[in-house]
Amino acid sequence: MPADANPGGDIFGGWIMSQMDLAGAIHASYRVVGRVVTVAVESMKFHLPVYVGDQVSCFCDTRKIGTTSISVHIETWVRRRQQHQEYLKVTEATYTYVSIGENRQPVPVQLRESGEKKGEERNTGEQE
Repeated sequence: MPADANPGGDIFGGWIMSQMDLAGAIHASYRVVGRVVTVAVESMKFHLPVYVGDQVSCFCDTRKIGTTSISVHIETWVRRRQQHQEYLKVTEATYTYVSIGENRQPVPVQLRESGEKKGEERNTGEQE
C-alpha cells in the first residue's frame, strides 16, 4: 500500500494539503522578500477524491497582502490517469503566510516588484 493513500487508492487529504502548502509558500515567496511561514488554513474544501495516478496541479492567487502577512487562495485540480478529459477541481482553501525575519519573528512584508500593494484585497468574482 502506498504511504500516502488508503487501500482503495484514494490519496490522503493531508498529502493534498501539504502539496497546497508547498505551492502557496512558493507563490508567496515570489511576492515577498524573505521567508514566509504558514499560520492559517481557512475554508478547506474537498470537492472530489484524488486517486493514485492522477496528475495533480495547484494554482495560486494572492488574495490579500497585510502588514506582516499574505493570504493565498489555492485550488487543486486533477487530470485522471488514462482518461482524456478536462481537469477537475478537487480541493480549494485559503492559506495565510507570515513574513519572518532571521529571528523567526514576524516582520513587515517587503514586496518584490509586482504591482501589488500592501493592504490590497483582490476580488476574483468567485461566489461562495
